[in-house]
Amino acid sequence: MPRSKNKVASHRRRKKTLELAKGSWGARSKVHTVAKHHVEKALQHAYRDRRKKKREFRSLWIVRINAAARENGTTYSRLIAALANKEVTINRKVLADLAANSPETFKEVVHFAFN
Repeated sequence: MPRSKNKVASHRRRKKTLELAKGSWGARSKVHTVAKHHVEKALQHAYRDRRKKKREFRSLWIVRINAAARENGTTYSRLIAALANKEVTINRKVLADLAANSPETFKEVVHFAFN
């Protein structure tokens, strides 16, 4: 009896890998064994960087808040501590948006935190 190779499933698996490798250069998008390695590595980077993105945005927000806080005569750490003492729960994303897009409102928040 001949050996069964399950052509349909194998073909689908290869097709899926090559579809994910589409847009790559040279053998990376043409040869299944090469494409498989590069797709696997790309998916690892994607997984890692979805988590890394959250860290990078938080640090960006902190930099923006610090810059705006220094324009208003204080520092980031003092501002956050003052807001915590007043029990104000504005997250860093919103504070950074206020600092960038409406500096007058941010200035009011700073004055409220210290008065």
